[in-house]
Amino acid sequence: MRNTIKDVLDIGPECTERFIDLNTLSQMPSLEIELAGCSNLLGDYCVARTNPLEHTLFYTLAGQGSLKTINNQYALAENSLAILPARQSFEVKIASEKWDVIWLNLANTKRWQHLNLAHAKVLTNQQLAPLHLAMELLYSEGNATLREGVMPILSHYLNTTLQSEPQIGGQNRLTSLFLEVEERLQFDWTIEAMCEQVHYSAPHLHRLCQAQFGKSPMQQLIYLRIKRAKNLLLNTRWPVAHIAAYVGYPNIFNFSKRFKKSVGVSPSEFRK
Repeated sequence: MRNTIKDVLDIGPECTERFIDLNTLSQMPSLEIELAGCSNLLGDYCVARTNPLEHTLFYTLAGQGSLKTINNQYALAENSLAILPARQSFEVKIASEKWDVIWLNLANTKRWQHLNLAHAKVLTNQQLAPLHLAMELLYSEGNATLREGVMPILSHYLNTTLQSEPQIGGQNRLTSLFLEVEERLQFDWTIEAMCEQVHYSAPHLHRLCQAQFGKSPMQQLIYLRIKRAKNLLLNTRWPVAHIAAYVGYPNIFNFSKRFKKSVGVSPSEFRK
């Protein structure tokens, strides 16, 4: 099987694909996604790439595909997720009458460096239907504000599924930490409290956050607090002081100062 993969793009006329790219989704750079799509494949379909620059994910919704790499061959059954590392040649093709998939090209950057695996990996029994629905919404929704509301779903499923430790597929302690942070934004989160929660040293927590979120732990905390505050300002009539306390700023002056620094306008101006 070695050295038998060449670049191929054979997509038959009965295949339909909905592409999600940077022209239609300005928020994608924050997740370092180069391109993504939802595909309903029927008839001819074969895509092969030699030494691709980015990581590629294929999640099978229905039907079956096949994956060939330099070293191995895999069946891509329903609810399987194929993780294809950058710089490793591969070939995917349809292996049943129909094959429905979602796929993503992730940049080969520090954020996704843990996907630089020695070989392709296929995870089975993955439940990523919400990721599919989020991608369909991103494709079809014309309102940029509503599209932005879908991004946390995309981010959550990518970060939870493509976690960096101890191995791809299990639960990520870092993701679990910030899910709890998001559920208790009013808590007085400090670096010490976060480290105690996940049993990491402060430097290790900082390195992992930079790799996974592109932010320090405290920057990620601020991001989550301001994101929740924006949502509450737009969708409730709560007083600004109430919202400030709810997201972890008991002092409304500190909240307003932080909000304006992050968003560019005061909370009251943002609500208007």
